[in-house]
Amino acid sequence: QAHFVESGGGLVQPGGSLNLSCTASGFTLESYAIGWFRQAPGKARERISCISSSGLKTHFADSVRGRFTISRENAENTVWLQMNSLKPEDTGVYYCASTYYCNMYVSITAFENWGQGTQVTVSS
Repeated sequence: QAHFVESGGGLVQPGGSLNLSCTASGFTLESYAIGWFRQAPGKARERISCISSSGLKTHFADSVRGRFTISRENAENTVWLQMNSLKPEDTGVYYCASTYYCNMYVSITAFENWGQGTQVTVSS
């Protein structure tokens, strides 16, 4: 039963913004690091960002650094991904998942509680 529910995706023009939310269902996320991932059509799932359980440590992929921001509110059992200056190559299904360590070296297989994802389409 434990999983995430992602929401906030949609169709946006290049240069626009979206704020995605990731809410834990069936568990509390406060003890876990949370990662955001995306998967474009025909491509492998890509690690985008992560945030530590305390919220004090964050990491970003080179492709999104400076444009995306990750944050969490444990009282609301939710993590957000604010996406600015969106590009067509940001298009894909965005997922969140939980693990124990926030860094860019942890295998994707170490993440769990995946949700169904939310579709982000950036197009003119």
